[in-house]
Amino acid sequence: MTAPTPREVFARLSAGISAGRWHELADLYAEDAVVDQPFALPPAPPHLEGRAIIGEHFRRAAEGPLHLRARDVVVHETDDPEVIVAEFDYDGRIATNGHEFRVSNVQVLRVRDGLIVETRDYHDHRGFARAFGAAG
Repeated sequence: MTAPTPREVFARLSAGISAGRWHELADLYAEDAVVDQPFALPPAPPHLEGRAIIGEHFRRAAEGPLHLRARDVVVHETDDPEVIVAEFDYDGRIATNGHEFRVSNVQVLRVRDGLIVETRDYHDHRGFARAFGAAG
């Protein structure tokens, strides 16, 4: 059996987030995976290392009121067969107050042997903060 391609792994990640299956997402990452979020705002961590830490990050997301659905997804292949670049928007809704919003995202993923080993996630954290009323 061949390992899933980076495009297929990203599709599983995106579908899992969109369906709220947060508890399944850490399984898409290698044991020593690294996630960097250069635009993160406190309390979001800008750097996550290891499947256990990434899993805890997703568990916290599962406990929150945020619902996300990916849309307008464009995946770019690169010269490196392990690396893709995904551009997409999230349509979001905050369950506690029904507020709806949209934020733009870019993710650079490195997938090896069917598991995410590294990502750089350029999410619009200020947009998320505005949606939660935490930033102007």
